[in-house]
Amino acid sequence: MMAHRSIKRRPRVVGVIASRADLERAVRMRRRPDLFELRLDRLAGMANQVESALPKLRRPLIITARDPHEGGAGKLRLRHRRDLLARFLDHADYMDVELRSASALQPLLKLAEKKNVRRIISLHNFKSTPTARILAAKTREAKSYGADIFKVATRTDTPMELRRLVEFMTSSRLDLALAVMGTGKLGAISRVLLARAGSVLIYASVGAATDVEGQMPLEQLRALGFGL
Repeated sequence: MMAHRSIKRRPRVVGVIASRADLERAVRMRRRPDLFELRLDRLAGMANQVESALPKLRRPLIITARDPHEGGAGKLRLRHRRDLLARFLDHADYMDVELRSASALQPLLKLAEKKNVRRIISLHNFKSTPTARILAAKTREAKSYGADIFKVATRTDTPMELRRLVEFMTSSRLDLALAVMGTGKLGAISRVLLARAGSVLIYASVGAATDVEGQMPLEQLRALGFGL
């Protein structure tokens, strides 16, 4: 399991594969990130192609099929997302399930545990950043579902919102690894700041373009000293 902030380690860089172009680029990469994340909600229409490409990625995989309420594509119903996760579970090192879906997907979380697939429980709020107190309560809830990592991604358009994330990241006393990042106007600086504060994962786009404001391309992260 990834150590929490008691021992500062560099965050592991996650390259996000969210399209056919991303998959083709990832397969051809000479310098790969530490992990790849498969956004199965965005890749649902090409699952066979994704499956055949997996041996060529040669990196540990995070699988997720994002809930539409938290940025998921295609308005996929819970059953479809569950089936996608189950299909790719044997290829995964980590499975990411939103906190809002954890109860409904608890059997799949338990199966992941049996298969030694680590569980990331996540929370995405693209409108604002809750207080550090609320985020701490969400962390305890994630831990109750067996999370190995609690991932938090919230809107950071203002210094106050960024301050809330930093406060949560630096004051949490829960024995659980945290992956914390912002989106929005201060998204990029939030990711660098929080990664240096102990966030265990930092996400980057595999391609040059991304629809997540604040998520940098892999090459930009490397220029900042991550993933070397």
